[in-house]
Amino acid sequence: MGKKTTHKFKAEVNQLLDILVHSLYTNKEIFLRELISNASDALEKVRFSATTEDAEDTIAPEIRIDSDKDAGTITITDTGVGMTRDELMKNIGTIAHSGTAELTRMAQEGTESLDSLIGRFGVGFYSVYMVSDEVTVTTRSMDPEAKAIRWTSDGKTDYKLQELDEDIPRGTVIEVKLKEDMVSQFANNASLKIIINKHSNFINFPIIIEEEQVNTVSALWREPKFQIKDEQYAEFYKFLTYDSEDPFDTLHTAVDAPVQFNALMFTPSSGDDPFGMGRENRGLDLYVRRVLIEKQNKDLLPEYLGFIKGVVDTEDLPLNISRETLQDNILMRKISSTLVKQVLNNLEKMAKDNAERYAEFWHIHGNLFKAGYVDFLNKDKFGGLVRFNSSISEDSKELSSFAEYIARTKEDQKEIYYAFGPSREALGLSPHLEVFRRKGIEVLYLYEPIDEFVMDAQRDFDGYTLVSAEHAEMEKLDKFETLEKEDKAEALSEDQQSVLDKLLTRIKDILGEQVTEVKASQRLTDSPVCLANPDGNVTSSMDKIMRVVSKDTSIPKKVLEINPDHALVRNMLTIFEKDANDPFIDQAANQLFESALLLEGYLTDPHALVGRVQDLLTKSSGWYVETTK
Repeated sequence: MGKKTTHKFKAEVNQLLDILVHSLYTNKEIFLRELISNASDALEKVRFSATTEDAEDTIAPEIRIDSDKDAGTITITDTGVGMTRDELMKNIGTIAHSGTAELTRMAQEGTESLDSLIGRFGVGFYSVYMVSDEVTVTTRSMDPEAKAIRWTSDGKTDYKLQELDEDIPRGTVIEVKLKEDMVSQFANNASLKIIINKHSNFINFPIIIEEEQVNTVSALWREPKFQIKDEQYAEFYKFLTYDSEDPFDTLHTAVDAPVQFNALMFTPSSGDDPFGMGRENRGLDLYVRRVLIEKQNKDLLPEYLGFIKGVVDTEDLPLNISRETLQDNILMRKISSTLVKQVLNNLEKMAKDNAERYAEFWHIHGNLFKAGYVDFLNKDKFGGLVRFNSSISEDSKELSSFAEYIARTKEDQKEIYYAFGPSREALGLSPHLEVFRRKGIEVLYLYEPIDEFVMDAQRDFDGYTLVSAEHAEMEKLDKFETLEKEDKAEALSEDQQSVLDKLLTRIKDILGEQVTEVKASQRLTDSPVCLANPDGNVTSSMDKIMRVVSKDTSIPKKVLEINPDHALVRNMLTIFEKDANDPFIDQAANQLFESALLLEGYLTDPHALVGRVQDLLTKSSGWYVETTK
């Protein structure tokens, strides 16, 4: 047995150990992650050495972990490269990077969690002192001339080094003497297995506890795609997500530039509530060289692709980079940009190769995907992938893309028209769409509030302008031929036109400040009236959304458009011409206005409308009885 020598820690190590020992942070389990990562690195060096020197290694590469509750110890053993005396002093006696003062400040202020700081300054090994009173490292280098070395320290001021004469196997043994209050938490194999499965499950070497390998699932994303079967992907997906169903789609990719990383991403067969409880259940697991850095990282994919589950593993990020640095890291931004493009390209391919399958995807995840209207960098790709129901569809489930709409447009039509409504049936009866039905012009149907934001952000697609049907310019629609011959009322004479102008003025007087204007409509054929926004910019549906956001429950003041060719309006014209003060004009004006409010979803108190309808039915039924005698 060689002589035992005592060495002082360098000043910055002393500071660090003091922070760790007196730390109040709770996530102390990461010490095991750090020790396993170090063991894995040591095994990788052996593998690399054997490969480059074309030599066969007869010692099985493995990491063994044992716990002894009575002794209060955990022992981590690897068959890796081991360390010489100089390497041991260099690796454990100093900190790899400067910055301890900054580390001290952040730890004392509590501005970051300790587990996010470990590794950032090359201090992974020292994390063991969060849980231990004493650590003993026994190691033997693969260098045949090197002797075995034992390093011991209580993590306070100094450490002891001793050369050993005995012939111990190559590798490193770390014995951790746990603090008394840590024994029950860590000196049991069940707890250790949970920690390994959480942080180190995909380490490339067997991690063995009680002769049983703990990390049994392979890092599938690291294996060549052509060797992997669908069943393996499905099994890995279920392991990763705890989903009982197979994934809807799988995207396995390896990227060398601009950043080197592997990714294995899945689209689930069912969707979470994207804007409720499921909102936080998103993100890809981020690994660095098979070691988990962050579960469900929220920065790798934008929220509208939050349905994607999976893992990303990179060689280029430093191990244990802090969350704060992750968010600002230029490599992370490059990985994110590449991932987004790959996911969108994969969806484009699905839409092109199998429209039915893409429609199935859309019905599952489309509502969340539509939130991508904010991704202006990928505006064109996003615009090509969104889908809507259409006026020419057979039912509300049938979908149409902008490109498909464009392929069906009339000659000289450069607009994509759309309209918002609560249902397909409601839109089929909308007064604003009468002219489109008359001309046979397709309208995309929007059913969700977010659809309005999609259209507002998209604005155009492939040279075609997106236009709300209620804001359509009549001059552009007039040039298209009417499909069916209309039973139009006889044109008004000059005298009747003059009476109509006075009637419109009278209706405005009756309704007062409830409307901004009453005017003759060019768009209506079947309905007597409709409401339009006075500014001509904001759609009625967007106006409702804005009012909900601002908690404005008042009824907006709009333009009341009157159809001068409707039979009811013509009858009102005749009555008004005989007697401008006939009470029927008041009754009809209020009834038509409230009916229009009802259709627009603004009428909150229907009592007056119902009473008026009953009065009109009573009067008209008397007339009907007389005419059918």
